[in-house]
Amino acid sequence: MKKPFIRRFTKKIFILSNFVIAILFIAGASVKYLNPEKWWFFSLFTFLLPYLLFFLILFFLFWLLVKPAWSLVSVVAVIISFHAVKSIFPLNFSSFSIEKPTNTFRVMSWNVEFFNILNHKEHPEKKDQMLELINQYNPDIACFQEVVAGENKGAINYLPGILDTLKFKNYLYSYRIENNFDQEHHYGILVVSKFPILRKQTIVNNPNDYNSTYQFIDVLIGTDTVRVFNVHLQSLKFSADNKKYLDKGPDKNEKNYEESVNIIDKIKNGIIKRASQAFYLKDEMNHSPYPIILCGDFNDVPVSYAYETIGEGLQNAFVQKGSGISRTYNSISPTLRIDNIFADKFFTINQFDRIKVDLSDHFPIVADMKL
Repeated sequence: MKKPFIRRFTKKIFILSNFVIAILFIAGASVKYLNPEKWWFFSLFTFLLPYLLFFLILFFLFWLLVKPAWSLVSVVAVIISFHAVKSIFPLNFSSFSIEKPTNTFRVMSWNVEFFNILNHKEHPEKKDQMLELINQYNPDIACFQEVVAGENKGAINYLPGILDTLKFKNYLYSYRIENNFDQEHHYGILVVSKFPILRKQTIVNNPNDYNSTYQFIDVLIGTDTVRVFNVHLQSLKFSADNKKYLDKGPDKNEKNYEESVNIIDKIKNGIIKRASQAFYLKDEMNHSPYPIILCGDFNDVPVSYAYETIGEGLQNAFVQKGSGISRTYNSISPTLRIDNIFADKFFTINQFDRIKVDLSDHFPIVADMKL
């Protein structure tokens, strides 16, 4: 007896949907093999990978109950792209202790969103809370992005005062005068260390804008020299309207088509620029004579072209000791883990934490490690 038409049609729709999601998942997990200049569109799927993985799991469970053979579609997709699964959702169950384990040192990375200078009149206490949090976690090396600070005593964010509060004497503040925040403040990236700094280097690549500036320092840890990179890759430059559109969806009074095109165009430009920045950065890293630690705001998700290019041959502290999805950007989507701490395989990662505090538009991350 033939099955009812609706049942057969529904089954075909489910099978087709499962195949489409599986193909999109594999495509998103494989963008490191695709030149973003030509194939930037496939990089859009990297932003969707956590959701696609969720639907693959749902289909797997559904077919197990209905037709077990079709569950292999999800299984094969996950096996082919298992490196992506580990990067998105590592299954670690270790806890984090704020007290550093013996013989380890702590690394922090945090996009501090200007140290709250835009809202210092309404919330002057926020910067102090940020500095208190940093002191509470007591990092030995800290990399900060989107740092607005000045060396003149009249500056609201007086850099020597910030460093004194944090008890750091060794630092490198990298910025370009052309990108200054105002007459009293620079806009750049800052790396600080409680270990002696043997060398400091600021590097600027074309097009010579803020996101093309990165830095490294060579620090002496015991008898070993380690090179620490601090980076802030090309941001998407979403406007307030863009973020509202992504957070709340289309509005009846908005021009939804134009807004969507504007957002996709910004994503495309960001993907291409970050790929170029990642190439230059990786070349510099490959010339390092010392083991590497790399921290920064990538403005890109795990498995993206920039992430894979930079992370090749390195270990990600979150993947080693983190758990869940652990978003680091607190807007737009719960899956945006765009801040990273990478380390050479010469290091052992002891523990990792994403500190969920509402003091910046990013959450700080910390990792304890040893050579």
